[in-house]
Amino acid sequence: MTGSGGPQHWAPGEHILWRYRGNGSGDVHICRPVTVVQDTDELLAVWMAPGTECVRPVLADGTPVHEEPLATRYTAPRTTARSRWFGTGVLKLARPGDPWSVWLFWERGWSFRSWYVNLEEPRTRWAGGVDSEDHFLDISVYPDRSWLWRDEDEFAQAQRAGLMNAAQAARVRAAGSAAVEVIRAWGTPFSDGWEDWRPDPGWTVPELPADWDRTPAHTAP
Repeated sequence: MTGSGGPQHWAPGEHILWRYRGNGSGDVHICRPVTVVQDTDELLAVWMAPGTECVRPVLADGTPVHEEPLATRYTAPRTTARSRWFGTGVLKLARPGDPWSVWLFWERGWSFRSWYVNLEEPRTRWAGGVDSEDHFLDISVYPDRSWLWRDEDEFAQAQRAGLMNAAQAARVRAAGSAAVEVIRAWGTPFSDGWEDWRPDPGWTVPELPADWDRTPAHTAP
């Protein structure tokens, strides 16, 4: 991490962890090792390479969470499991303070597919990476500038399950509406040309450390 006196920034090529805390638990349940593309006062950009070993939540018997019926998806006992990120890699972009990050997806052969606006708690930085909490509701954005809401059913179920109260849900909806305004105006990062970005061929795939779940950051240092 570079910098003296002011904000500390990671250098391009450094490996950090992009993590999410479990809703209502505070424990880290998603961990993705990533490579820093750019880190400034305005933007953190990271690359999650194909084949990266990650940690994801699963049901207690190892069943993928999405296979659990929606009515019990957020109340069934869970644990975590390691798995490899399949398919193409993902470029993640996050501006400090924004209650969302924007992910870019490509098809094989680098044909750009879409942006994905992941509504989440503004990320907290710590020495080894960034921590956040997912807010269930998301937005897909396409090259023709069309967009659509994603996971509205899970957003509603999370509220029924007590993982999000009415005030929190209202804030998430407001954040989503703010993101939609950026999309409609075709503001940053959609207009910034990131879909033409490519990773440095010399970069190695980051390793998942044994202590991937070390104390989560809840407040800025």
